[in-house]
Amino acid sequence: MKLEQIYTGCLAEAAYYIESNGEAAIIDPLRESAPYIERVNQDGAKIKYIFETHFHADFVSGHIDLAAKTGAEIVYGPTEMPTGFEKTVAEDGQIFKVGDVTIEVLHTPGHTMESSCFLLRDESGKEVGLFTGDTLFIGDVGRPDLAQKVIADLTQDKLARHLYHSLRNKIMPLSDDIIVYPGHGRGSACGKNMSNETTDTLGNQKKTNYALRPDMTEEEFVKEVLDGLTPPPGYFPQNVLMNIQGYESLDKVLEQGTRALSPREFELVAEETEALIIDTRAEDTFREGYIPNSIFVGIDGNFATWVGTLVPDVKQEILIVAEEDKVEEVVTRLARVGYDNARGYLKGGFQAWKDAGFEVDKVESVSVEELNKLKDVNVVDVRKASEYGSEHIVGASNAPLDYVNESMKKILDDRTSYVHCQGGYRSLVFISILQSRGYRNLVDVKGGFDAIKESELFELSEYVCPTTLL
Repeated sequence: MKLEQIYTGCLAEAAYYIESNGEAAIIDPLRESAPYIERVNQDGAKIKYIFETHFHADFVSGHIDLAAKTGAEIVYGPTEMPTGFEKTVAEDGQIFKVGDVTIEVLHTPGHTMESSCFLLRDESGKEVGLFTGDTLFIGDVGRPDLAQKVIADLTQDKLARHLYHSLRNKIMPLSDDIIVYPGHGRGSACGKNMSNETTDTLGNQKKTNYALRPDMTEEEFVKEVLDGLTPPPGYFPQNVLMNIQGYESLDKVLEQGTRALSPREFELVAEETEALIIDTRAEDTFREGYIPNSIFVGIDGNFATWVGTLVPDVKQEILIVAEEDKVEEVVTRLARVGYDNARGYLKGGFQAWKDAGFEVDKVESVSVEELNKLKDVNVVDVRKASEYGSEHIVGASNAPLDYVNESMKKILDDRTSYVHCQGGYRSLVFISILQSRGYRNLVDVKGGFDAIKESELFELSEYVCPTTLL
């Protein structure tokens, strides 16, 4: 038997590959099929099953394309949800054979009502691994407030109670030496305080995971699991619907999104379609010059998550500014979170736009040493509230990028605001959005809070260990 975790850092998402005796299963695949097909071809095997732990909210799963290209059977746990594709709805306890190993479905409602875990037994019948999806993470459990956005009569309280019983009746009785293989790691918005580790033994989780305390009452569990939750990104419900109803083939999305446009064509498409221009270049490059009204979301950060958080409609048409060798990656990462309407990219990049004589914009910036020399300045910290609450410049205001439409109200029109995040990525996103809306009084603090703290030039609040990463 071969078992591999296929981890995608920008989404903090884990898919899994299991192969035995020429048959394979994929659990929770991402949108692009090629990596899974290439992997199974290396083993001379055939994908028999595509197991989905639930209808995902934070990314568009690749189950439909992968099934179409391989003939594999799509399997969900118990659900009455009608879908736009053929699937097998498994019963609780149903067993599927993959070569010489078996996978048992454990229905574990709570994160969502259809959420299921998959229990892997090796060739000898020994229970060796549990694929927990968003039910159990390393150090955390799945947030129980997402499905209520799709099913009206659900509440986070009801879902939390389902989750409590799923954990105690289905997962905690299992052997301590089973390896837990979760659907996400730290950085995902599907949980509030996950570990950096992406696997662990179930026994260690029983000892260290707050949600698995053996003496925990149902009321205590509900209170603790709901504490610290913030509203999920707006694209989550839209991704759920795409995963249920279906979506365009990624091949067609790539064909359209990687269309090369001259500066003049790029400008015409922008005017005719009201497409959003997303500049994905490096921070320092963007700061020095960019197309007016475009927004910065660098490909080297949590690109897809930030696009999903900041662009309300997954159907929004998008134009791309990127390095030539990054265009396909940009379109793919947009599609992973459901943004399938990229209309093309600027051939020759920003330099071609500049050489063609079109108007350009830039972001003003200061170093932390320069900021320290200024008197009575308005400092705006665009990190999450949990980061700000943990430690910040005394006197700075908190205007989280995650909720930019509310945060922008904290910017004073008649006073210069010096904007920082942790390292410099989010502050540029924030400033680019506000400059596209007419704000011209924003200055970026290069290096962000990391540079601020390292300089020891500023008075900081007393450090408090954060209880949530949301």
